[in-house]
Amino acid sequence: MPTSVIRPARLAGHLVPTLAAIAGPVALFLALIVLTDGAGSGLPSWLATLGIATAAALGRSRRCIRSARLVPFLPVVVAAALTASVCIPTVPTARQYPPDLPFVATQHWNLTTGSRIAVYHYPPTNTGTRHPVPFVYLNGGPVRGISVLDHRFLQLLARQGYDVYTYEQAGGGRSDLLPMGQYTISRSVRDLAAFVDRLGKGRVDILGFSSGGVVLTRALTDPRVAARLHRAIIAEPGPMDGPTAHITGHKGRESARDLAPTMTGPRSTLVPRYAVAFGLMRLGLLTPDTGLIGQAEGDNAFIAADLGSDTASAYCARDAHRIPVEDTEENFSFSPAASLLIQQTIKDSPSIAPQLRHSRTPAMLMIAECSSQVRQWATTILAEDPAIQRTQYMPGVGHHIWNGLDDNNNRAAAIVTAFLQDKPAPLPNYPTRSEIPTFLRDHK
Repeated sequence: MPTSVIRPARLAGHLVPTLAAIAGPVALFLALIVLTDGAGSGLPSWLATLGIATAAALGRSRRCIRSARLVPFLPVVVAAALTASVCIPTVPTARQYPPDLPFVATQHWNLTTGSRIAVYHYPPTNTGTRHPVPFVYLNGGPVRGISVLDHRFLQLLARQGYDVYTYEQAGGGRSDLLPMGQYTISRSVRDLAAFVDRLGKGRVDILGFSSGGVVLTRALTDPRVAARLHRAIIAEPGPMDGPTAHITGHKGRESARDLAPTMTGPRSTLVPRYAVAFGLMRLGLLTPDTGLIGQAEGDNAFIAADLGSDTASAYCARDAHRIPVEDTEENFSFSPAASLLIQQTIKDSPSIAPQLRHSRTPAMLMIAECSSQVRQWATTILAEDPAIQRTQYMPGVGHHIWNGLDDNNNRAAAIVTAFLQDKPAPLPNYPTRSEIPTFLRDHK
């Protein structure tokens, strides 16, 4: 056999067993992490893995000649180093909150629910028309800071005479964290009611976007909370309950998910500790309150780049190469564990359709042409809520409707203000309830 073939074969013969000897302890370590739910920051799993791998290497070394008895321990050392990196935090373990924004004051309100939230107020700057009903914005997330892009849209509404308030939901942005077990969709609805009470200005108009639209939809099913609402705008909602969450269906027109340039730069999911923690949580193999990383550490570690293609999915395919920067690095905040918990409580909840059918709060539904949301999430709300007075299907935008591109902010503001002032809609009322089957069939 030629030397050019023999040498690679010999190398492979040595390399494959070595890699297997490293992979075995790593696989054992990950299995123990899952079985113990990451207890003790993974250290007990690491010690157990090290002990078992060392004992196995010791057994192999006894069968080796004297000069090679240390060789079986080399893969153990490599595996120990790799797995140890999963147990060592690389960011602060106490919550590091974003600094205040330079263009709006951050207020902190204590709600009767026990939540301490960050609140932002944009008084009306239009010296002419002033709208008497306060306007409240519920951002998406579920547990995420309000982006600079959203703040700019709220400033636009304030310039049109609206008294605008918004808050970051408990655990998001500059709001205080909750104990992990308290993150539920029901708590989010109670916090909304408590916020309106704390505001103390009577009934309010509310725009709920994405998961904020879910909070608003569920608020409409509780007469005690709905009594605090004047008009409701549900924009690009997620699933409203368990049955809806399990619907499989098509989404909107093509988004920029697989077309936009890949995000560059550092991300926490390239660090072994957070890659393992976030990855196993997303797969459901670790609970959101895992002992591997704490809530605060996870929040500190997660950065905008970790969202990957999720950001691009909020834009139309035609905008793939001009997606705006939604937020600053300093302002970005997302809580992956708390968000997973709230999403799970939605998936576990029974149908709210019977309660939604009794809603009497005037409402509007906003749907984006290139939405990354399952269409039935929105059309189910339209079908079940008799108080939805109009639907606005917005061409040329993705999930993030007010995205700062072209005149999209002004178009969104025109739709919002027309409904709040009970004026004719800028767009056709589409789809109506009777048009839902056709709308879904045509994959609009």
